[in-house]
Amino acid sequence: MTAREPDRQEVLAAADAIVDAFAATDGDRYFATFAPEATFVFHTEPARLDDRAAYERLWAEWVDGGWSVTSCTSSNRHVQTFPGGAVFAHDVDTSVETGDGPDTYRERETIVFRADGDRLVAVHEHLSPFPG
Repeated sequence: MTAREPDRQEVLAAADAIVDAFAATDGDRYFATFAPEATFVFHTEPARLDDRAAYERLWAEWVDGGWSVTSCTSSNRHVQTFPGGAVFAHDVDTSVETGDGPDTYRERETIVFRADGDRLVAVHEHLSPFPG
């Protein structure tokens, strides 16, 4: 049986769901887009997060410390599909409130999706600083 190859619009919709939930600081909706075994590499963290539960714990710490997203904008979007999944890459401009006040940053992000029945589920997210 050949793995289903998602189309570009499906990938963009899945990515939009992640960005929209993140922008709303909606942890339940955000984490529902990731597989339990998803991994996360963030340039701001000292180690890779080896599953969704590890990121959920980190997220809870951030929120408990006064962190929330006030805006998140995706641009320069690129989609690569293949049988069984897709890779989505984009630039992300984010503004947050923290316990120390507002902050903004620009990053590059890659999200790897797996076709899971009729939906796409994220299995890896990688954030890196935007050069310059």
